[in-house]
Amino acid sequence: MLKINDISKTFNPGTVNEKTALSHLSLTVNDGDFISIIGSNGAGKSTLFNAIAGTFLVDEGSIELAGEDITFVAEHVRARTIGRLFQDPQKGTAPDMSIEENLALAAGSGGWLSRISKKEKAALRERVALLNMGLEDRMESPVGLLSGGQRQALTLLMATINPPKLLLLDEHTAALDPATSAKVTELTEKIVSENSLTCLVITHNMQAALTQGNRTLMMEGGNIIFDISGSERENMTVDDLLDKFRTRSGHVLDNDRMLLSDS
Repeated sequence: MLKINDISKTFNPGTVNEKTALSHLSLTVNDGDFISIIGSNGAGKSTLFNAIAGTFLVDEGSIELAGEDITFVAEHVRARTIGRLFQDPQKGTAPDMSIEENLALAAGSGGWLSRISKKEKAALRERVALLNMGLEDRMESPVGLLSGGQRQALTLLMATINPPKLLLLDEHTAALDPATSAKVTELTEKIVSENSLTCLVITHNMQAALTQGNRTLMMEGGNIIFDISGSERENMTVDDLLDKFRTRSGHVLDNDRMLLSDS
């Protein structure tokens, strides 16, 4: 379980560039939850992920994961139990290392293939084959030669090869073409389901936000303005979502990327 208790974060306080990115935000994520998060630019979505991952320390409040207070735990320590993917496919992998070496690093061998037995290497190859992208025949190829979709799929596998307590997906399909995005989305849902992972995904696609996972959160002004699940979510349309946003925020959603997205 993830418990976020009344966290706030202000950047550049006391200057002309002061920006409150998170404002007294609280959230409880139950084990096995798969939550889609939407919101306009600057709503605080990625800032929330950064707070959870430990990219910075929050100004106030606390964060607990699996019963442990991680509020002041360093980012590299949190990374042992929190997996994360970014929008940029180039993040999360070492481009000059091979597919096999990247997987060895993710598996915890320090990236040294000599520490992995032939049986373990074969198991890694089988895992890569499940991605259905033909990468199992390119295990010695540098990751930097892969396409964006192949690299993002590999990053997803690396982030979950040792199932994390929490998986954070920060618009991880947004930079891909529609066909590849759909393939990586399908792969994501399969891996999350098969491993019973607890997952938060930021998306700009409102239709996907209503169908992917079991909960939908809308953020605005550094806080969560609504959290829907169950029958309310099942019966909701995108127009209903827009109406709910207008009612809760006091203004209409003005984000072309979200309104026009159908990928």
